[in-house]
Amino acid sequence: MLPVSRLALAPKSSFSLSRLFLNGLLDLRPNLMSDSPSSFSSLVNRRLRRRNTKILIAYFAFVAAVVLVEALGFQALMWWAEGRRETLATGIYWVLSTMSTLGLGDVVFVSAVGRLYTVFVLLNGIVLILAVLPFAFVRFFYAPWLATRTIPAGVRGHIVIAGHGDLARPLTEALELHRVAHYLVEPDATLAAQLEDEGIPVICRPLDEPQTYGILHIDQAALVVLDGTDAENTTIALQIRELAPHVHIVAVATGEHADDVLHLAGVRRVLPLKRQLGQHLAARLNAGHAQTHVIGRLRDLLIAELPVHMTPWAERMVGDVPLREKFGVTIVGVLDQSRFVPVRLETRLRAQSVAVIIGTAAQIRAIDEFLVIYNVNYSPVVVVGGGVVGRAATRVLRKRGVPVHLIDLQPEEGHWGDDQPERWISGDASERRVLEEAGLLDAPAVLLTTADDAMNIYLALQCSHVAPGVRIVSRVTLERNLRAVQRAGAHVVLSHTSLGVSSVFAALDQRDLVILGEGVELHELRAPAALVGKNLEEAAGAARAGLDVIAIQKQDGSVATSKADTLIEEGDALLIVGARAQMEKFIGRY
Repeated sequence: MLPVSRLALAPKSSFSLSRLFLNGLLDLRPNLMSDSPSSFSSLVNRRLRRRNTKILIAYFAFVAAVVLVEALGFQALMWWAEGRRETLATGIYWVLSTMSTLGLGDVVFVSAVGRLYTVFVLLNGIVLILAVLPFAFVRFFYAPWLATRTIPAGVRGHIVIAGHGDLARPLTEALELHRVAHYLVEPDATLAAQLEDEGIPVICRPLDEPQTYGILHIDQAALVVLDGTDAENTTIALQIRELAPHVHIVAVATGEHADDVLHLAGVRRVLPLKRQLGQHLAARLNAGHAQTHVIGRLRDLLIAELPVHMTPWAERMVGDVPLREKFGVTIVGVLDQSRFVPVRLETRLRAQSVAVIIGTAAQIRAIDEFLVIYNVNYSPVVVVGGGVVGRAATRVLRKRGVPVHLIDLQPEEGHWGDDQPERWISGDASERRVLEEAGLLDAPAVLLTTADDAMNIYLALQCSHVAPGVRIVSRVTLERNLRAVQRAGAHVVLSHTSLGVSSVFAALDQRDLVILGEGVELHELRAPAALVGKNLEEAAGAARAGLDVIAIQKQDGSVATSKADTLIEEGDALLIVGARAQMEKFIGRY
């Protein structure tokens, strides 16, 4: 998270149809585009507004004519078929109540022909009022209103998100949590209306139009995130570079070879999320012998995961594990099925737990040298799925010298080069026979990389049943399936969307990426006044359950991890680990 001094607070937005209608009527005036980059753009928008207004007026005039004609038909039919004389006002009242499907029932036909006429009017109402009217309102009123919106002139350090891919929604939720001003560019009027309804600040304009980014004061933005296709991101990056040569652009890459093109277009940081997901998943696998997995860096200190399975520290309490005395590293937390548990002296390291430690590179190497005789298993790792994620994970493992058996329905054996698996198994991984043929019974770990969450849940449960001691690392696509995959037996779960959100915040904080696990995030926050003068242990106790203050970043750039010796001073930054919900409570409290 950004330090407070670098944040631009986002205005809270609420939405109601009546407020939108009134605001739209008030905002349809020529000076709305006074901040537009060119008078030509302003002229075009005024012409579009006049055209849209004429279309809406024509539509409402047509509906009024239909209502009048059907009201006259009601009068004539009521007199001819029912023998009753009704006024024109009653006819209009009956037509509107029937077309709107209210059906109040105080004025009705009793004859067969009258009821057939009622059905006819009702069908007209369904088409004109329930189907066409919402579309016309969004297309000719709401979308132009969103398109002519401007952001406050004084906003600086805001985030602009162009496109609406997999990353956009979770990213806007995270930015809202941290109260960072952000604006989403969405060209589709219907989708923009839905996002505005959810409280997301939206500008409904074309993605590849330079005026769009002039309205967004792109030269004052802290970051631009491009979340479209590779071709769209390239075009947008070139447009933005003309307006703001120095703005930091981050782009999601979907193709395996899009990195170079996006860099040439002006993108400073490319996020090949699926490829990076495979690399991070591979880093969590146990293979060969017990060892630490470095997952990030804080200045001169490394953050690493230490699986305790079959090590001298399994089933012992943290207070009885002499890592600090023997190696100089500090345990800052424990991951238990990807759930981060704040460390206490009485916290027990279960066999499948993972300790999160902080230390220097030399200290981490010393632990690896000590662990070389523990949990020895040089059997091949089983990887399920040969897509982008599976291929990236396999390449990382092969470069580490780890043998891999890969299961895929249709393996592409000719596209791997020197990093191809030791063995290919063509078949359905949901069949126990295929898993056993791949060597699951002897494997130290299995990696599930399919894009189907239901399949990963099934495979995790089957693998934990067939080979109870195997370490299961899984990919997840939808956040709502996280707990299901964990309950099925997966020890580590990651998704490319959470990886993308963490990557964006790392770019904002100008720090290295740290991935602790799905639903577990590292936040950087300027020390609140209420915690100044406390040490880390007291600050951790003051935080809500599920959070842990793991380190203090001092103003001179040093990082302190001692629980009792170092005091929090004004201007320090706290490094906090926990779930997003707990972080929201922490921010709300302090």
